[in-house]
Amino acid sequence: MRLLLAEDEKSLSRAVTVLLRKSNYEVDSVYDGEEALAYLSSGNYDGAILDIMMPKVDGIEVLRQLRGRGSRLPVLLLTAKAEVDDKVLGLDSGANDYLTKPFASQELLARIRAMTREQTAQTTSQLHVGNVTLDRATFELSTPSGSLRLSNKEFQMLELLMCNPRNLISTERFLEKIWGYDNEAEINVVWVYISYLRKKLAALHSNVQIKARRNVGYSLEEIS
Repeated sequence: MRLLLAEDEKSLSRAVTVLLRKSNYEVDSVYDGEEALAYLSSGNYDGAILDIMMPKVDGIEVLRQLRGRGSRLPVLLLTAKAEVDDKVLGLDSGANDYLTKPFASQELLARIRAMTREQTAQTTSQLHVGNVTLDRATFELSTPSGSLRLSNKEFQMLELLMCNPRNLISTERFLEKIWGYDNEAEINVVWVYISYLRKKLAALHSNVQIKARRNVGYSLEEIS
């Protein structure tokens, strides 16, 4: 699950980013509302954490513009303000939840789980293509021959392929979706993870293959 964190206090942003990554979230961090809007326009996120008091564009306005686009992305607002009126304004603007700073790490994680729970529940926990099953809850890849647990990025890549069987997915799309909007990962990292997945699919005697079309992308295909 990928989250956008928009928090202009850089020390807090770094601490929250470390916490979320240790909890198996993918995180992109920005420091003002303009950046937040630009990142959110990519549609690559499963949730957003927005500080209200940000430079350029505040968190409430980011939220209003996001909802104005018709987005139902789960949003948690962070703020040092504790007044009831501020909470009401945030919730009336379309926030899913509200957390006042300072906050406990476990409460932040619980709030994120709660606001994304409905979205997660609406998504089937298992994907099936050919004789391959991918369990979204356990990261387990299985066939009638056995099972293996995937790493976080292996899981995200195969999930994207299995959600779009037979459709070509470009290297750039993998980089943007999995490594992040402005990540400096080399383009060949996608090929490396594709190689890992191919070996695991072969080890499990799957009847699907990850096929490459040169300079275009990758697709998941059943073997005829």
